[in-house]
Amino acid sequence: MATVQDLRRRIRSVTNTRKITKAMELVASARLRRAQTRIEAMRPFADRMMELMVGTARAASSVHGLPLLQRRDIKTVAILPLTGDRGLAGSFNTQVLRHAFALDRSLTREGVGVRWLVAGRKGASTLRFRQYAVQQAWTGFSDRPAYADAQTLANSLAELYVAEEIDRAVIIYNHYVSPLVQTVVEQDVLPIPEDLLERDDEAAQSALLGDVIYEPEPEEILARLLPFYLETELYRALLESAASEQGARMTAMRNASKNAGELIGSLTLQMNRARQAEITQEILEVVAGADALTQ
Repeated sequence: MATVQDLRRRIRSVTNTRKITKAMELVASARLRRAQTRIEAMRPFADRMMELMVGTARAASSVHGLPLLQRRDIKTVAILPLTGDRGLAGSFNTQVLRHAFALDRSLTREGVGVRWLVAGRKGASTLRFRQYAVQQAWTGFSDRPAYADAQTLANSLAELYVAEEIDRAVIIYNHYVSPLVQTVVEQDVLPIPEDLLERDDEAAQSALLGDVIYEPEPEEILARLLPFYLETELYRALLESAASEQGARMTAMRNASKNAGELIGSLTLQMNRARQAEITQEILEVVAGADALTQ
């Protein structure tokens, strides 16, 4: 049975741990609010980009010659999981990698080759530990991704696709729903779906209002817009992943703080019982000593 001194030491240790988890929860909460603000600020840009693409595509005589729209027989697929640089975020990294490994097994059974690209230290270390050949890895921006980071990822994927080293590119990331819920999304980013350029919603119609003169030709403008669209989609995914990471970390640290509080309560109860047992033992010894003296 643990002594009172041992129990006090454990209570002190768990209390210090709870202070750390509580501080990490507060930091994650502040970063989550910033990530949500960045997602909301990015949406108008993404909507306007889509309007420009739809309007330009409808003015173009043909879009089939654009490299990022070309479709080929799928022989090699690039898988790009978006993970975090740090842990202590519950199942945030695990569920993305688990989905990526499942996709890898499915493609392998179909006889399709896989090339691994990864964002985040946790994903890169896991893939290398499992002896996967990682073609490219990017780290250091999972907490606060910038548009330049999305450009780097998009340029690498576009270069591989245009060079016909890959025939399809898939990103896997956590979509932010709430601090308690993050859902894994598997999104094809290359080739860019042509049906995006054939939308018939209000946003697409608004891009066609009025007389528009295109200079240079619409095909050339669209060829420049498609890489921007790819960058925007990757930037949005990075922002969603960053918000999901902070939400998962905030929830994990809150649960850890709650568990630490329950453990402190249990240890305190054990310590009180141990102290009571020691006091009872001392009383019995005093009584036994007094009885011995009176005899």
